[in-house]
Amino acid sequence: MTRPDREGLEELARRARLLVLETVAASKAGHIGGPLSAMDLLVALYFSELSVDQAAPGWEDRDRFILSKGHSAIGLYTVLALRGFFPVEELATFDRGDSRLQGHPDMLLTPGVDASTGSLGQGLSFGAGIAIGAKRRGKDFHTWVMLGDGELEEGMPWECILSAPRFGLDNLTAIVDLNGLQQYGWPRGDGDRFDRSEPLGHIDLAAVFRGFGWDAVEIDGHDYDAIFSAFDRVHAGHAATGRPCVIIARTVKGRGISFTEGTYAWHNGVATPEQLALARRELGAEVMA
Repeated sequence: MTRPDREGLEELARRARLLVLETVAASKAGHIGGPLSAMDLLVALYFSELSVDQAAPGWEDRDRFILSKGHSAIGLYTVLALRGFFPVEELATFDRGDSRLQGHPDMLLTPGVDASTGSLGQGLSFGAGIAIGAKRRGKDFHTWVMLGDGELEEGMPWECILSAPRFGLDNLTAIVDLNGLQQYGWPRGDGDRFDRSEPLGHIDLAAVFRGFGWDAVEIDGHDYDAIFSAFDRVHAGHAATGRPCVIIARTVKGRGISFTEGTYAWHNGVATPEQLALARRELGAEVMA
């Protein structure tokens, strides 16, 4: 896929962030912080990296993407809609009983969703299974899995992290959205924007992955040049190392909107009309229109 210019991706990400906030406000429920921290990574994947076809979501040789942190589904849905998998207007049905866009991804309902997720910790193992199947069938597609740093407190991801190199899964890449904040913050600091050490901020996560046999790269998850460089490293590693790769992306929870950024209080939430108006001004909605 030809990579669009950085300005184009940044504009897409701003539009997607506003759609997340507006959609959750309309549905009166949903997550905000995690989708916004992951947005630049999702936009870069779907508009510069993944080999997918919105007209044929079930194409057998497509790259696979698994959102292991399934509570951030609205972030994925906005990017899928902007990529053309379904109309942007369908986002208005988010989380309704009869909608294809449920609060967690459902591969049986939503075009472009490759795995049903939401029970944290399971997505990487799902992705490893797909990667093993691809190798055994001689398929050349790549499998990408996005995890939250919070779900790395679960045991199941580490069983997969231990085993994936033994299967030579150089067709598997994990992305850790390391935003440092879960639904509730540690009781220290002032207010709700304090030391982003939860849960892995003081651990050399890259060294841990390398110790288990992975190639690991650390990046700023909001810098498109860094994201592209990491993608290039994934492709180089596929040809040279025979190891799975992890991209450890340091991000900011709620990125892009002043009142959601860097606070666990906006893990989820519903914006008021006044907050929506502020977000539209900050994200340049008038320019996008």
